Amino acid sequence: MGWEQELGEADRMWRTYIEMAKHLNSHLQQHLQRECDLSAADFEVLVRLTESERREMPVAEVAAATQWEKSRLSHQLTRMAQRGLVERVDSHDRRYPDVRLTDKGYAAINKAVPEHTEMVHALFIDVLGPERLAGFAQACADVLRALDEHRERDCSL
Repeated sequence: MGWEQELGEADRMWRTYIEMAKHLNSHLQQHLQRECDLSAADFEVLVRLTESERREMPVAEVAAATQWEKSRLSHQLTRMAQRGLVERVDSHDRRYPDVRLTDKGYAAINKAVPEHTEMVHALFIDVLGPERLAGFAQACADVLRALDEHRERDCSL
């Protein structure tokens, strides 16, 4: 008997979830790239900056919010700055520069958010409906809580 036959129902559900998440993320990323000329990484940084009061954040805060390594974030910000979406600006009270959303970056995210939201609704929110979505959101919150607890235990070792 092969390992596939030994999978239980919970394992099959896990694999279905992984497959769905992979395909959904891939489709949403392709749509963002094709329709808005933004990568998923561009989109994430731009969203974080628009959520900031001054459309500006310390690099360390962007890194924490995205959970990216310093080198990955640095390369991403360089690419985005070359395209005029963000700029690095001097920080008066920190060692590293802040990242500021440019007008071009603000226009790009304002175009992308409605497109992306429409796709998320069509492919996920509307498919699940309010009742299943609420249960899924609760399940996700429970998993996030378990992850936080696990990280705390790992860090204390």
